[in-house]
Amino acid sequence: MKKASITETKNNLSRLIDEVKNGASILILDRTIPVAKLEPLNSIEISGFDLAASLVRRGLAATPRHQLDVTQFLDREKTYLPIGVSSVKALLKDREEGR
Repeated sequence: MKKASITETKNNLSRLIDEVKNGASILILDRTIPVAKLEPLNSIEISGFDLAASLVRRGLAATPRHQLDVTQFLDREKTYLPIGVSSVKALLKDREEGR
């Protein structure tokens, strides 16, 4: 792994980013202490970020207002459809009615 000081990073950021785009990982040092790492994103991170950012930009999604309390979410009362009722048909009906 390549190492770069904060000063070197500041003065050569474009070149370092190009190296990262080509697969390199770069450890950023404040004197001799590691403080950050530049490394390529994997395709899953990129596609997930791009999709979420695109939905937010288009107004189709919003960023979270608070962190999800997973325990409370899983403990909430569940709603069940009656036997024989299709959730897909109910969803399509709601869409047709503009809900």
